[in-house]
Amino acid sequence: EKKEEEEEEEERVLVSEQSWRPCPQTRRRLQGCLQWVKQQLFRVGEDWYFLFVLGVLMATISFVMDQLVFRLYEAHRWLYQEVGDILVLKYLSWTMYPTALAAFSTGFSQSITPHSGGSGIPELKTILTGVVLEDYLAIQNFGAKVVGLTCTLACGSTVFLGKVGPFVHLSAMAAVYLGKMRTSVTGEYENKFKQNEMLVAAQAVGVATVFGAPISGVLFSIEVMSSHFAVRDYWRGFFAATCGAFMFRLLAVFNSEQGKAGQDSELKVDFPFDLLETFFFVILGVLCGLLGCLYLFCQRWLLATVKENWLTARLLATDKPLYSVLVVLLLASITFPPGLGQLMASRLTMKEYLTSLFDNRTWGVLAHNVSSLANPPGSVDLWQDWCHPSTTIFGTLAFFLMMKFWMLILATTLPLPAGYFMPIFVYGAAIGRLVGETVALLFPGGVRWEGDPRPIIPCGYALAGAAAFSGSVTHSLSTALLVCEVTGHLGHVLPVVLAVLVANAITQKHQPSFYDGTIIVKKLPYLPRIRSRHMASYQVVVEEFMERRVVALAKGGGFEEVLAALDASADTEYPVVESTGSPTLVGTVSRAQLVTFLQSHEHPQAPPEEKLATAGTLGDSCTIEPIMLQLSPWTSLHQAHHLFELLKLQRIFVT
Repeated sequence: EKKEEEEEEEERVLVSEQSWRPCPQTRRRLQGCLQWVKQQLFRVGEDWYFLFVLGVLMATISFVMDQLVFRLYEAHRWLYQEVGDILVLKYLSWTMYPTALAAFSTGFSQSITPHSGGSGIPELKTILTGVVLEDYLAIQNFGAKVVGLTCTLACGSTVFLGKVGPFVHLSAMAAVYLGKMRTSVTGEYENKFKQNEMLVAAQAVGVATVFGAPISGVLFSIEVMSSHFAVRDYWRGFFAATCGAFMFRLLAVFNSEQGKAGQDSELKVDFPFDLLETFFFVILGVLCGLLGCLYLFCQRWLLATVKENWLTARLLATDKPLYSVLVVLLLASITFPPGLGQLMASRLTMKEYLTSLFDNRTWGVLAHNVSSLANPPGSVDLWQDWCHPSTTIFGTLAFFLMMKFWMLILATTLPLPAGYFMPIFVYGAAIGRLVGETVALLFPGGVRWEGDPRPIIPCGYALAGAAAFSGSVTHSLSTALLVCEVTGHLGHVLPVVLAVLVANAITQKHQPSFYDGTIIVKKLPYLPRIRSRHMASYQVVVEEFMERRVVALAKGGGFEEVLAALDASADTEYPVVESTGSPTLVGTVSRAQLVTFLQSHEHPQAPPEEKLATAGTLGDSCTIEPIMLQLSPWTSLHQAHHLFELLKLQRIFVT
């Protein structure tokens, strides 16, 4: 009776709580309308809204980060100018500012999660192959990476790092978090295949919101991140990347900024290059390919050496901020403007580097007339930072390339959030600029195939160099479209593509890509590609390289057989056969289930007081998973390799 009274009292309270609210009928109708609107919206498909929100969110974060970085860098410039002409104070203001930012970036990000350092693309690439890496896509990693990356970029060209890679990682983390929110709203089960589809779109958003280039963003993400691509995911990448790029450009317009580097240098020429110049573009492609091979080899060697050397390994294990301080202090000291920095245009930011290198004028001609050139009041020509009284522009460009080569490789060892695509993009532009200025010096009147001679435009060589070197290092061809989409220079698309193809042909033959090399050094799960396309490689069969020492269990096996199998191998799953006499593959059983089996069954030689359960067989007590795929010993190497890539498998049984 007391229970019934309590329930009645509870109902009265609930009724009284509802009855005091005004207009109950109106509220019910409004709730019904909202439910109807939700149903109509999701009839179109929730993917559209998800991708739109992802693109807009990442574009807003990218824009706000750019604004913060700009203000932090301007504060550094103001501090450097305000200290006056005292050399010691100038040196301290130039070096201590980026050093403090790098130390904070490393300490803050590493204190939250150790997975926030680097670009994140190698780990994301590993995840997309089917490997589970815990915490790499956790939301706490998102905040650590945003704050750390902002401080890294505020260091400026001293550290010479970018944000493309981290933004791909940030987009992936945002996609995973939004996916969890969507499943909670729709009440659906979280599907791993759906998550992979959204991760593919997130890659394109990460590139598009950095450059404001949706088409090349999609293509670059496909080339870098995956060996095979499902065409059904194509529209997702394009839609999300377009939303992100449009929002990024819209925010830039509202802020009265251009938003992308190099678009001020317009090439108002009907035929910007002569047919004979294709020879020089091929030479540029060969040069970028060879330098790309050298860069990849040295970067991978230094990354491994830093991990193996007792001093640097100890610093990276116990005191990562101190390692960042030492490296950044060295880099900042070398780029100090009154010192060696004056020969490397070290006052320029990353965006100003690109804008100056993509200048459509010939610096060699301008240098002769520098005294007669008059700039408008308050304006500064960026190309003049490359001029120095003691040398020519050829000397400053060559010195920049020589010094930045090893400085950039050293910067890739820093344990802070940073991207490595933009630096190699700028470095390639400098290679192209040097080649273009050299060709313009050798042929001051231009070259002629037929008709009037056409002048040499070094800007076209800078475009080709940026695309060729960055494409060779990352093993991608879409960089040719990227430079054209970012700058608006479509006239040079043919020689740019030619240079990229030549550079890629050289690098892909001799070195793994930058991201694959990092995966190898970090010892992440990695499926190497088959380099040889010789006809003999197609005759190699699975029988020649399969692992023959496989620990298998019989379906009727007991305690002793399971214990022997667990002692003999540390595999995560074991094949199960019909019987010892008839070894027909039935399925697989996980190691965790076998351990549970041992814990719940008695050992044959156990004393009577320790007996747990009656004897049972493996087939009766464990869940045996059926085999999806099995190969014959005569399956070819290339077929097996394609199956591993397409199905994202870790191993396949041969029967």
